[in-house]
Amino acid sequence: MNYEFTEEQLMIREICDKIGKEKIVPVRAEYDKTGEFPWDIVKILSESDIFRVYLPEEYGGMGGGCLEMCIATETLSKYCGGIALAFAATGLGTYPLLLYGTAEQKKKYLPDIAAGKKLTAFGLTESNAGSDVGGIQTTAVEDGDYYVLNGTKQWITNGGEAEIYSIIAATNKAKGARGLSAFIVEKGTKGFSFGKKEDKMGIRASVTSELVFEDCKVPKENMLGRKGAGFMVSMKTFDKSRPGVGAQALGIAQGAFEEAVKFARERVQFEKPIASFQGIQFMLADMATKIEAARTLVYQSARDVDSGDKNVAKISAMAKMFASDTAMEVTTDAVQIMGGSGYMKEYPVEKMMRDAKITQIYEGTNQIQRGIIAMNIIKEGASI
Repeated sequence: MNYEFTEEQLMIREICDKIGKEKIVPVRAEYDKTGEFPWDIVKILSESDIFRVYLPEEYGGMGGGCLEMCIATETLSKYCGGIALAFAATGLGTYPLLLYGTAEQKKKYLPDIAAGKKLTAFGLTESNAGSDVGGIQTTAVEDGDYYVLNGTKQWITNGGEAEIYSIIAATNKAKGARGLSAFIVEKGTKGFSFGKKEDKMGIRASVTSELVFEDCKVPKENMLGRKGAGFMVSMKTFDKSRPGVGAQALGIAQGAFEEAVKFARERVQFEKPIASFQGIQFMLADMATKIEAARTLVYQSARDVDSGDKNVAKISAMAKMFASDTAMEVTTDAVQIMGGSGYMKEYPVEKMMRDAKITQIYEGTNQIQRGIIAMNIIKEGASI
């Protein structure tokens, strides 16, 4: 389908596709095996100006937005959903700064993010606070010109590798979600360390770690937005970042689909390529149709975000939910089409199936997305 991309957007896709084919494919299996962070690919993305695509020109960006981020994320994820996360998770960590940062904060941090010199991460989840944001136990207590943070964040993408962290902490625990605030915390700040590095089923090239705060003093000027706005910072960030998760899922699905088609055309059974069998043809037709439907939803949601539409929660949730459900279905079918070969690590679809699963879980489970969609339908009515 023609999505009417500009020349610059087509260039972003072309560069990411070239990086994927030439640089990511040869190393993705090894990174999946070792779980190491792909700094060599991050350097290539930085040198190719990919971290600039969604940031304002005044801070060293290319002036793009969510759509450009989705184009890059989808294309890179087609080759490895885990490696692509070094870029995509930096987008997530940067959104709070883009949305709520002061001019001084943006001037201080965004140029290095745009240049790929510093990665970012978003610190919300804890052992007892994921879908229930109000359950956050990390505290931020006012102390003169500082806030003192204590607590532990869990399952943080880019944790330990990023230099800049957007952290949600309770400044008034008695108020629950309304007592949360957001802070910028830099790696190397005294009292800020990293705990357990998780051993994951999928996206193993992406590092997921604990963040530990022990009497960590953060200057007051590092607060994002006003005191007590942490819940709003989180929700508005997710509204604008969820199309990116949809794009990651979309890329994984597209990669698995292409592998399945190639295999079906080459694999001969009963003296015919298995692609000639109607059962396989129907599976491929369903896979292609759902991928294209997901792509349309993802790119429309990204365009809505970039338009400045304030009510993007519903379509962002739809894009994330539908694309990630599609990725899980398509990767599972790709393994099925490839049979025993698909189950082996010699072929990439078993990895893609493992990578796809997390897209149904993080940045709000798909059950949470359905709740968001339903609440907006009830509030707005059923009209389109």
